[in-house]
Amino acid sequence: MSTSSSNGEKRIRVGVVGASGYVGGELLRLLVTHPKVELAMVTSRQYAGEYVHRVHPSLRGFTEITFSPMDLDKLGSNCDLVFTAVPHGKAVEIVKKLYDKGVRIIDLSADYRLKDPELYKYYYGWDHPYPDLLSKSVYGIPELHRDEIRNAKLVSCPGCMAVTSLLAIAPLAKHDLIDLDHIVVDSKIGSSGAGGKPSSGTHHAMRYGVVRPYKPVKHRHTAEIEQEISIIAGRKVSVSMTPHAVNIVRGILCTNHAFLKRSTTIQELWRAYRGMYRNEPFVRLIRDTKGLYKYPDPKFVVGSNFCDVGFDIDERNNRVVALSASDNLMKGAAGSAVQCMNVMYGFNEVEGLLITPLTPV
Repeated sequence: MSTSSSNGEKRIRVGVVGASGYVGGELLRLLVTHPKVELAMVTSRQYAGEYVHRVHPSLRGFTEITFSPMDLDKLGSNCDLVFTAVPHGKAVEIVKKLYDKGVRIIDLSADYRLKDPELYKYYYGWDHPYPDLLSKSVYGIPELHRDEIRNAKLVSCPGCMAVTSLLAIAPLAKHDLIDLDHIVVDSKIGSSGAGGKPSSGTHHAMRYGVVRPYKPVKHRHTAEIEQEISIIAGRKVSVSMTPHAVNIVRGILCTNHAFLKRSTTIQELWRAYRGMYRNEPFVRLIRDTKGLYKYPDPKFVVGSNFCDVGFDIDERNNRVVALSASDNLMKGAAGSAVQCMNVMYGFNEVEGLLITPLTPV
């Protein structure tokens, strides 16, 4: 169903379901200038019939497309690929119906991230109606699953804090450097991570100036981190995670604590991280010896698809501290989704994504 641009280049027709939220807006921002994409259909129940730029003013002049009501038949017939950017629990039926229509899907909800259906009961409080489809879904981190993504029909993008911590921990697990039963993830995330729908804790008076722990145990992203590190390590892994809401709009900083199995040097850690990420376009290793910004800082990834990763060793306690920073709306959501799309269709993986971060913000 692909179309041709004015210069004869083939483009895929793409739809976005739930395009009025923060993540949907970021997807549109990336897609409207992507040279290999024709934006065919964007849906919103609330804003059907309205111009997209009335909800996302930054897109004024980039597209004249209007929001459409949800119509799975039209999405199936008009699109090669559909992004689903709707809340957790709302995507499960949409994805199944699109999948049955033969459309390729990149889902940004949590509804198809976990392989074990029992974990949906524990972390989300509901029984997954399509456990067979969980095994067919590919977890959308190209740095870990690029070959599987290439041929996938359904890709499930990771949680924002999950992908940020995973990229820091993965080399340590891959090289068997750490105690896999004692991994602690401390995450701090900006207000956009809560989505665009306001609540009593997200309006300005309650959100400004906070460092607020929430869900100190049993956070849903814990399951994703355990799942993926267990795959890398070849055995079950235990992770403890606590997130905090902090006084920024965009960005995540994960401080990941693990304990070394043996005496390890900084040089060995460099080899482990460089060996895994040397050819990865969106992972930057940050461990400087000069200046103020020696380690990853979410301030310097805003608007980009980079995940910055750094590390240090606490020799007295045989502890490694792996630090990682990302923009929760980009590498934590829309950026990863477009990166997966590029992999799925054989485009240059950085197409539409090689954007310098915004500084200052």
